[in-house]
Amino acid sequence: MKRRVLNRRHFLRGSGAAIALPFLSAMEPAFAKAASTASPESVHRFVAICGSLGFHTPALFPDTEGNDYQLTPYLQHLAAHRDRFTVFSGLSHPEQNGNNGHASMLTWLTSAPRPGLAGFKNTISLDQLMAERLGGVTRLPYLSLSTNGESLSWTANGVGIPAEQSPSRLFKKLFITGSPREIEAELRDLERGRSILDTVAGQARKLDRTLGPQDRAKLDEYLTSVRSLETRIGQTEQWTKRDKPTVNYEPPQDVADKQDILAKQRLMYDMMALALQTDSTRVMTFSLGGMNAVPSNIPGVTTDWHNLSHHGKDEEKIEELKIIEEHEFMAFGEFLTTIRGLTEAGQPLLDSTSILFGSNLGNASAHDWHNLPIIVAGGKYRHQGYVAHDAENNTPLANLFVTFAQQMGIETDAFGSSTAAGIRGLETA
Repeated sequence: MKRRVLNRRHFLRGSGAAIALPFLSAMEPAFAKAASTASPESVHRFVAICGSLGFHTPALFPDTEGNDYQLTPYLQHLAAHRDRFTVFSGLSHPEQNGNNGHASMLTWLTSAPRPGLAGFKNTISLDQLMAERLGGVTRLPYLSLSTNGESLSWTANGVGIPAEQSPSRLFKKLFITGSPREIEAELRDLERGRSILDTVAGQARKLDRTLGPQDRAKLDEYLTSVRSLETRIGQTEQWTKRDKPTVNYEPPQDVADKQDILAKQRLMYDMMALALQTDSTRVMTFSLGGMNAVPSNIPGVTTDWHNLSHHGKDEEKIEELKIIEEHEFMAFGEFLTTIRGLTEAGQPLLDSTSILFGSNLGNASAHDWHNLPIIVAGGKYRHQGYVAHDAENNTPLANLFVTFAQQMGIETDAFGSSTAAGIRGLETA
């Protein structure tokens, strides 16, 4: 009996690897099917952008609530869009003490507790919930992007989704139609993926007869994932045979200088704007990245970025840190300008795109995950300038996630650690 249990457990652990199959090249892009017939007025998009080294909140949060606040050093770089964003303070996910000071990045879009500690298993990230519910309305159900490989996206089984960090590869995936031979090879890969899933499902059905109730429930969860992958493969085959959209943008070259973080961010922002403009996807996450090095091409910065984030209230370090972060806000402001200048059915693309910009750390110097810096831009909301929730007794950030999910057409009143179906300061227009 003991040997039988061990074999069973081995298979269930193995299922975790199998569930990662949608991220093999054979299964991208997922969820694809015929182009959406939804009217432009009903289309909604979601973008989440995270700076994992935090933002110095005294340079971000205004002194007064409402729309008449005085622009702070960081917000001055977003001034042209003041009517299209809301700043929040006093938000966080509960129980984010993890196995290291940066572990809360794992759960920024999931709100799962105790990241990285013994027994931790992540839950589905907000973007993946949206991608699942949207189905095959776009060529790609989502894009997980990064400047350094860090990912914000997690499957329902707690499997991390690899992030694309090469703008040139991303551009090719979005806009370069392969040769007939390449298309045939991709279709063969898809068929191979289907065969793998057939084999796995057959083995699982045989095993099911020997399992107890608890393991049978786990196996059923696994088989549900397999069936979802089968659907994705079938949808992908349809998109593979279609030409990709044409854009007025030269195929980019990746930034050669690994320390030129701002050039990397700006180039990825360009790719994100193109993906939104062509309706290639409606769900994106972007990890801005950080480094244990001095960022290139930022005058006035001579200290490595991670060290600066742990400034310990050293004013000289804070001044250098603020220079880096102001440039990040400049790049974000340029992205907002770009998509606000793009139109769909006569309306700015920004108005149909909910953008979450912020960090998993409220005070990076102390690895403190409370009182997070959060900006919501775009979308069909009544933006209210600056909304300050209780800095000591924080409101769950996941309450905001419920609003995002509802805006994407998901009928839900809860997500993760949420305690309410919405949040003070963000109402639908």
